[in-house]
Amino acid sequence: MSVLKIGRPGRNTILSATLVAGALDILAAFLVYAVILEKTSPSRILMSIASGIFGKAAYSGGTPMIITGLLLHFLIAFIFSVFYYFIYPGLSFLHRRKLLSGILYGIFIWLVMNLGVLPIVFKGMPLPDPAAALLGVAIVIVAVGIPIAYIVSTARR
Repeated sequence: MSVLKIGRPGRNTILSATLVAGALDILAAFLVYAVILEKTSPSRILMSIASGIFGKAAYSGGTPMIITGLLLHFLIAFIFSVFYYFIYPGLSFLHRRKLLSGILYGIFIWLVMNLGVLPIVFKGMPLPDPAAALLGVAIVIVAVGIPIAYIVSTARR
């Protein structure tokens, strides 16, 4: 059980990684999918996240579902920050190659979410087409994987 004990510096590191990665990722989603590609809106993105728990009702839930989606988004960022924080000491590769570690962690996160979590939560959801997958992977690498790797590795040195 001592592995699960986290002191104040560890909590601050995880919180920093969560806030930075969560904010960058959701801002990238808003910018790319709502502003540049004009496929959706920021509120619809957040309702979509909330729909993972509340189903179609999330889309008619208004502000409470938008807030719920944002909180769920940051919960996911928190889980991936905690995971990296705990695997970091045991994998010396992560210590030597921060950028490569962040890139690989971003790919790992995308794979977990798109091949694991999303198909379970949204039954019958098809895999994204190659162009959409490449865009999604790039966003997760830049907005989530690299920031988490740098924040955790800098703090744990």
